[in-house]
Amino acid sequence: MISRFIAALMLAWMLGFAWFAMALPGPADDRVTDAIVVLTGGPGRVQRGLALLEQGKAKRLLVSGADRRVRPRELAAAHGAPEKLIDCCVDLGSDAVDTRSNADETAEWVARHHYRSIRLVTTDWHMLRARFELSRALGDEVTILADAVPSEPSLRALFEEYHKYLLRRLTAPLGI
Repeated sequence: MISRFIAALMLAWMLGFAWFAMALPGPADDRVTDAIVVLTGGPGRVQRGLALLEQGKAKRLLVSGADRRVRPRELAAAHGAPEKLIDCCVDLGSDAVDTRSNADETAEWVARHHYRSIRLVTTDWHMLRARFELSRALGDEVTILADAVPSEPSLRALFEEYHKYLLRRLTAPLGI
């Protein structure tokens, strides 16, 4: 009886990992949202967010988890963005150090600006957990459009992220 339960649990874990690894999300469609939120930490994220802002897909952009030493003009230079765009429409959030604090930083920013919809930009392998954390922090009042930056993650990166996601799904309801 116990061995069957353990076997079923292992099968569910393996199938879950296979689904997680094979069903990575992709870029979103062309819908317009109130704001764009970019979570730092992976290549292509900030560039994607700035490009979407420049295309008019939102009014404002938050770069959550930015290094405190980065200045708006440096961000513009590093990513080839017009300084005028950065000055008018980009906020650098530097309080976040992980995905959960990205969600908290984002929720405060969204509430301050009274936004009702955001486009979340992060890497494909990170999207599921990032969206889960943001949904918990923002509640049902804010619509989240997932916009994943495609990548080629290693098996190890997928394995680690899958377990982080599972752990958060299990511990979040307990308030941990």
